[in-house]
Amino acid sequence: MPRWIPRAEERLRDAAVELFLERGFENVTVTDITERAGLTRRTFSRYFTDKRDVLFAGSEQLADAVRDAVAAADEDLGPWDATVTALRDVGDQLVRNVPTAGSRRVVIGTSAELQERERTKFALVAAGIAEALRGRGTPAPLAEVLAEVCVTALRAAFERWLDGAGTVAFSSVFDDVTAELAAALSGAQHRSDSVSRG
Repeated sequence: MPRWIPRAEERLRDAAVELFLERGFENVTVTDITERAGLTRRTFSRYFTDKRDVLFAGSEQLADAVRDAVAAADEDLGPWDATVTALRDVGDQLVRNVPTAGSRRVVIGTSAELQERERTKFALVAAGIAEALRGRGTPAPLAEVLAEVCVTALRAAFERWLDGAGTVAFSSVFDDVTAELAAALSGAQHRSDSVSRG
């Protein structure tokens, strides 16, 4: 039976992020990470498949969590409100479970490979939202547009939350972003109506 090592996953993640920031993602090996953490490669393999996984472990669960939250939202809510409510709740959980989020953003920003992986992650979230909305009776084209818009709002809120160093609750930042978006769209609709009447 393998010996339990206190905080092994956290130690590996901290070591990896430190090294990525010091040397650049491409210049760090799994061996470098395990040596910095004072752990073995075997221990690393218990938690992560490769060095990229240190930054993305668990992200595959995000799309499922969002899809399930949209599907479970109050049935009286329309598609926009159901999605915003779900993302607000999941977002609050997400930021609690993303250690070293600010450093992670810096590392991802330096690597085209990691940026592509991040885009793929959010594309899966959008697909999950669209699937849940279709299941709630939203027409497919509208479901897809709303999914993309809401994921963009989620990403913008997360970036803004990080810029504030997490000093404000994520849900509050997300509320601000979605309110700004709704106001902008309402203004665009008002201008469109004025033009059509003129």
